[in-house]
Amino acid sequence: MAGPGKRYRKAAEAIQPTQMYALPDAMALLKAGDATKFDESVDIAICLGVDPRHADQMVRGAIVLPHGIGKSARVLVFAKGAKEKEAKEAGADFVGGDDLAKKIQDEGWLDFERVIATPDMMGVVGKLGKVLGPRGLMPNPKLGTVTMDVTTAVREQKAGKVEYRVDKAGIIHAVIGKRSFDAEKLVENASALLAAILRAKPASAKGVYLKKISISTTMGPGIRIDPQSLPEAQAA
Repeated sequence: MAGPGKRYRKAAEAIQPTQMYALPDAMALLKAGDATKFDESVDIAICLGVDPRHADQMVRGAIVLPHGIGKSARVLVFAKGAKEKEAKEAGADFVGGDDLAKKIQDEGWLDFERVIATPDMMGVVGKLGKVLGPRGLMPNPKLGTVTMDVTTAVREQKAGKVEYRVDKAGIIHAVIGKRSFDAEKLVENASALLAAILRAKPASAKGVYLKKISISTTMGPGIRIDPQSLPEAQAA
């Protein structure tokens, strides 16, 4: 099995593996590495002091980052009548009802990244739970994807609304932008996401909430962030 490439090794050499950096310093390190032939995503991993096996310690939500994520999502909307027209005018890529549900069920069609539904269409969408649920695509009122305000929902999703959810290991993984973004914009996006996660802290969570944080590009090494250096954490 081949080892890390030359670019990865060079980037790793600039990082002190045992050191935790302030967010702006970590982002500067990330930006200083050699760029790849494609515009890498910038990812953040946040280890939380929660036990997601307990329903009252689940951390989940959604946020439109200040500078987007550099990508426009393909949006599917389940709607009918006036709301179908509204969704199309708002920029939805696919709009329909039973026809699209049948295509998903019978053909395994999944050429979309976000799903929105009006409340009256959840009877149709509910039948797709086994397909959409495991992929994190099931519409949810708490995430703003089951709504009559189709225009706002579509525009937010097209702008790169980030949904976050703690996994079984207690970690949230999310994209906060592209490597081509200015470091300041990446810092502002990361700060906005971290602030949202802090606001979502379960009342039953005990001890340290933000345990570990790291950022990386798609092909780059992880850079550890000092949670105590974050103004968001200090204000919490």
